[in-house]
Amino acid sequence: MHNVLIIDDDPILCERLRDYFRNHNLALSIAHTPREGQVKLESQSFDVLLLDVMLPETDGFTLCKQIRETSEIPIIMLTARGELSDKVLGLELGADDYLAKPFEPRELVARIQVIIRRNQSQENHVIDRNETWHFEGMTIEVQRHRVLINHLHVPLTGMEFRLLTLLAGSPGQVFNRDQVLNALRGTDADIYSRSIDILVSRLRQKIGDQPKDVKFIRTLRGAGYTFVARKL
Repeated sequence: MHNVLIIDDDPILCERLRDYFRNHNLALSIAHTPREGQVKLESQSFDVLLLDVMLPETDGFTLCKQIRETSEIPIIMLTARGELSDKVLGLELGADDYLAKPFEPRELVARIQVIIRRNQSQENHVIDRNETWHFEGMTIEVQRHRVLINHLHVPLTGMEFRLLTLLAGSPGQVFNRDQVLNALRGTDADIYSRSIDILVSRLRQKIGDQPKDVKFIRTLRGAGYTFVARKL
């Protein structure tokens, strides 16, 4: 059974989801405040985090940013607001997916299952490869999901790491947005090209790429993205 944590101050919704999840091999732990949720994250292991935007103490966007500083847990944002700007902000802060309320529990379960399958597939793939990739200025420890820039560890989310290994696994190859979407997210709902731009931008910031000083990931206008660092 897979473990899911929800941080949401709606007790009725949380209990309904817990009952529904039991039928889909998902064990749901509940926290109604950011503080309670952070305690659970620090003391237990979860496969996915469901994070409401409207919370007491602090909002979900702020909490998402705080969690991303120390954890790579997949995050699905939940909110009563479905504006594109909110989705973009959630993705920029490190969320993996975004679902507007009200939603069907079966859709949420489907999204959780997609994330879990994707992570399991990635883990199995990494274990089989058991490699370390060396590039000029960057080392990627594939099995350990670690990236070193000039020998310093740079924490990445699961999706950021998958994007990096997709591009770095084929240096010089150009990947368009559709190819990146298919590789990272499969065919799950509510995916749009803008999310890839945000993900690439976020990854570039972390690995130190600057618009006028591109060391690793280059954008080819109208074509896509390519990894340009020299392999050692």
